[in-house]
Amino acid sequence: MSFEIKLPLFEGPFDLLLFFIERDELDIHDIPISKITSDFLDYLHRLEEMNIEVASEFILVAATLMRIKSKMLLPRPQLDEEGNEIDPREELVRHLLEYKKYKSVLEQLKEMEEAEIAKEKRGNIMKEIRSLSESVNVESELQDLDLYKLMRVFQKVMERYEVEKNKPRHEVIQYPYTISGQRDYIMNRLGAIPKLPFERIIEDEPVKIAVIFNFLAILELLQMNLITLHIGEGFNNFWVEKLEGVAA
Repeated sequence: MSFEIKLPLFEGPFDLLLFFIERDELDIHDIPISKITSDFLDYLHRLEEMNIEVASEFILVAATLMRIKSKMLLPRPQLDEEGNEIDPREELVRHLLEYKKYKSVLEQLKEMEEAEIAKEKRGNIMKEIRSLSESVNVESELQDLDLYKLMRVFQKVMERYEVEKNKPRHEVIQYPYTISGQRDYIMNRLGAIPKLPFERIIEDEPVKIAVIFNFLAILELLQMNLITLHIGEGFNNFWVEKLEGVAA
C-alpha cells in the first residue's frame, strides 16, 4: 500500500514563514530561529523529494535563516554604535511585519475587485464573437502563407527554445550533514580523546561544507556548556575539550 503526501504550496517564502508562526502560535517579535529554520528546510526537502522545483526566493530565505542561526550561535554578540546588542532576527522580523501588513490589504482589495466584477454588466457575447470572427479571416491569412513566413516563424520558435534552454536553473542539494549529527559525532570523538584539535576534525572529512557544519556544531556545544575551547595552541588552530562531568 502506498500513501500520497500532499504539501500546501505557498506564494512566497514569507507566506511559508507566517504559516509556521501562526500554526505554532509563535511570537513574531521573538522567533525561535532554530525551530523555524528546521521547519523551513524540511519543507524545501519535501518539495525536492516530490520533484517540485524550488523557486530562488525560497533558497535565498533559507540561506538567510541559516546565516541568522549562525550569528545567534556566536558567543560574542554584535553591537551597534551606541553599544547595544544587535538582534540578528531584527531585519527578518521587520520584513515579515511589512509583508503581513501588505498581504492583509491585498486580501481586502481582492475582495473588493471580485465584488465589483460581480456587479459589472455583461455585454452581448454572441455579438462580440461574430465581430471577432469577421475581423480575423483565417482563410485569407492561409492564402498569403509562403515558405519565407514559415521559416521566420520556425526561427522565432527556435530562438525562444534556446532562451528557455539556457535559462539558469536553481538546484537544491541536500548535504549528508546536520548540525545535530555533527554535534553527536564530535561528542563521540571527545569520548575517546577528551581534548581534540580542530585540525584533526577537519582531516576526517576535508570537505568545505563538512567543515562549516562541524564549526556550527562546535558553537552549539559551546552554547550548551558541553565543551570548552582552548585558543592559541598551534598556528590557525584551536582545541576542543569536553567539560568534566559531561557524558559522551
